[in-house]
Amino acid sequence: MFTKLATPALMLAALIGPAGAAEPLPDAIAAPGETIVLSVHAEGAQVYECKAAADGKLAWAFREPIATLLSEGKTVGRHYAGPNWELTDGSAVAGKAIGNAPGATAADIPWLKLDVASHRGSGVLTPVTTVQRINTHGGKLDGSCDKAGEFRSAPYSAEYVFLKKS
Repeated sequence: MFTKLATPALMLAALIGPAGAAEPLPDAIAAPGETIVLSVHAEGAQVYECKAAADGKLAWAFREPIATLLSEGKTVGRHYAGPNWELTDGSAVAGKAIGNAPGATAADIPWLKLDVASHRGSGVLTPVTTVQRINTHGGKLDGSCDKAGEFRSAPYSAEYVFLKKS
């Protein structure tokens, strides 16, 4: 199944690769010298919890992502709290955010660059050292919350690009 992923990943590499892309990624999330292992589309939700903020007032606080990872319309994995990405081949990575850039609109969650902090299993994600979240759409939750402990989700989509050091 993952051999079909190579062509879209190579096409994406041509779009965002270091060789003078028309619209390069923002410096804060760029990964110069790294090569694409896999690129997938994610559809899901960003989950928020109503909590007391530092000033004591209730506000929505990000809790976790829940998303399905897709390639060519087929489910190839999932994304969840950690943040973790797990593929159907058994390979998985957990990341730690090290950079961000604003989404295209105020309703879009930021683009991210994450260092891979740990690996599990073996498969496509085994060599991955960096994850980028790009082309986000939605995911931000606005408005007031009135009851601590209440949960709400905001639908989002994004592209996740898994890279390795060359």
